[in-house]
Amino acid sequence: GQCEHDRYMEAPLSYSTIEDLQLLSWDNAPKYCVQLSFPGGTVLLQAANSYLRDQWFHSIQWKKKIYKYRKVLNNPSRWDVVLKEIRALVDMALTSPLQDDSIHQAPLHIISTLLAENTNLSAQDYENIIVAIAPLLENNHPPPDLCEFFCQHCRERPRSMVVIEVFTPVVQRILKHNMDFGKCPRLRLFTQEYILALNELNAGMEVVKKFIHSMHGPTGQCPHPRVLPNLVAVCLAAIYSCYEEFINSRDNSPSLKEIRNGCQQQSERKPPMPLRLLRPEPPTPPPTTTLSPPPALPLSPPPSIILVELERNNNTTNTLRKAPAEGDSEPNLIDCLLVSPALNALSIQLPAHANRVLGCFALILKMLSDYDDWRPALASLLQPIPFPKEELKYVIQRFAEDPRQEVHSCLLSVRSGKDGWFQLYSPGGVACDDDGELFASMVHILMGSCYKTKKFLLSLAENKLGPCMLLALRGNQTMVEILCLMLEYNIIENKDTQLQIISTLESTQVGLRMYEQLCDRQRELKELQRKGGPTRLTLPSKSTDADLARLLSSGSFGNLENLSLAFTNVTSACAEQLIKLPSLKQLNLWSTQFGDAGLRLLSEHLACLQVLNLCETPVTDAGLLSLSSMKSLCSLNMNSTKLTADTYEDLKAKLPNLKEVDVRYTEAW
Repeated sequence: GQCEHDRYMEAPLSYSTIEDLQLLSWDNAPKYCVQLSFPGGTVLLQAANSYLRDQWFHSIQWKKKIYKYRKVLNNPSRWDVVLKEIRALVDMALTSPLQDDSIHQAPLHIISTLLAENTNLSAQDYENIIVAIAPLLENNHPPPDLCEFFCQHCRERPRSMVVIEVFTPVVQRILKHNMDFGKCPRLRLFTQEYILALNELNAGMEVVKKFIHSMHGPTGQCPHPRVLPNLVAVCLAAIYSCYEEFINSRDNSPSLKEIRNGCQQQSERKPPMPLRLLRPEPPTPPPTTTLSPPPALPLSPPPSIILVELERNNNTTNTLRKAPAEGDSEPNLIDCLLVSPALNALSIQLPAHANRVLGCFALILKMLSDYDDWRPALASLLQPIPFPKEELKYVIQRFAEDPRQEVHSCLLSVRSGKDGWFQLYSPGGVACDDDGELFASMVHILMGSCYKTKKFLLSLAENKLGPCMLLALRGNQTMVEILCLMLEYNIIENKDTQLQIISTLESTQVGLRMYEQLCDRQRELKELQRKGGPTRLTLPSKSTDADLARLLSSGSFGNLENLSLAFTNVTSACAEQLIKLPSLKQLNLWSTQFGDAGLRLLSEHLACLQVLNLCETPVTDAGLLSLSSMKSLCSLNMNSTKLTADTYEDLKAKLPNLKEVDVRYTEAW
């Protein structure tokens, strides 16, 4: 047996002194032992079981070899040997049974140190090394120094085969798995340089397009939720970099370097402009110097435009990253470009290289907007960034043509006091360069969507009446419709303005035709609303929207107070007819297909409605919430609808006269 004191080593033994290492396997050998040979003798390590013994054996062996390679590659004498050693090192990492991140990271660090210290290698040497380490990059992001080296390779030799063959899978992996470029900005830079290298190839943009398609995948739905936010972050950072020089040359904006180093003293320059401090990566702590602490730039949002947080869609949760409050962040691109109204973003002259970069990444944003499944997230990530580039206008046009409300609602401002694309691209807006064509198509989609039409028309009449009239004068059909609706809904109170709208309409053929139709409708409306006719009306079951319209087009219904459409086939479309009934107090829509869009319209026009039955209709919270403006309601049946408890509470609070409510078979029951 061993004595007690033999079990402890008196002095530590370094890995580099281990000459040999083996498992004891002869008969009757002590169990679970590893034998280490040193210049001064041997050491036996005994483990509790064979699993732990193997763990020790492979770990020590790994450490010993890593020391050897570090030494050999730290001071290489012959390059032909180096390449052989690198291949052996990579092979060792790939075949090691140990499962640990460092098994692949350690060799990558050794090689990136080697590359950093030997800058005079031939291009061929570089390529051979990249090819040799490629297998390690299949499951690992390259460390920062290696990224730097890869970036340089992309810049200097964009057409080398390495770019396509080795870098493509690496970049694909980064885009699919990276959670936050803020923690590893070099990965973002490498992705950016890789894409620019693809763009340098003969069919540059085609190759980039294929790459984007490979990232999205062949189906209608991209299976990787990180790909889009990562691509957008790369594009915005690249586009930002194009303007960096221009922004830094502006006399009153602190240069990015100064901001990064946080050594900006108040006395040295004019007071900094209020920058909204957003940046796609968290700040590095400013170097400790004896300077007075940097003044934190004021965080009050400037009167221009906001650039949204790049990592808005972190996975699927909408966690907004907070902007750092230190004076150590990049100023927001848009604030810098548009801080003075006189400086129109469209007139900036960029150097040729910056223009190429801008063109490439603006085109990528354009490609991203062509994928239906990406458009909603893209719209919210970009909301609202007016870049001075034709391709980006195309992106906004795509948002304006998308019938999904989650997409086109991003055209409006993010919050009050901040202009959205809708304001920026209206005639007279900062980004408008097309006399308002894009503006008109935005109005078109927003009107067609279930926005509160009256409210939307009111805001147009207050803020954008000039642009609307000018476009109508030039024969824009959407604007002609808008002006007719303004007259029909009595939005404009000023008589002179009404007359000007009428003469604007009469000055084009499309306007004249629509105005005449409006006058006919008004005459019919007067006829419909004339006092007289029944006070109660029940439509036969199975009646349709068209049947209701036909019935109301003959005779007077000025006295109609109670209308039942229960068990008919009417839909939201019949709301257009219902809002014409001036005396309507009770409306029964039980078991019809009347939905949210219809409710919104009723809530704007039928202020006197007292009794409403929506039992077994397809209405949801979105429509039911709009009922809160109908203050006369005293009886409301929402039995068997998709009403939720929250909306029910909200309605109870906002409808003071509500006495009878039926919420059976809903979540609020």
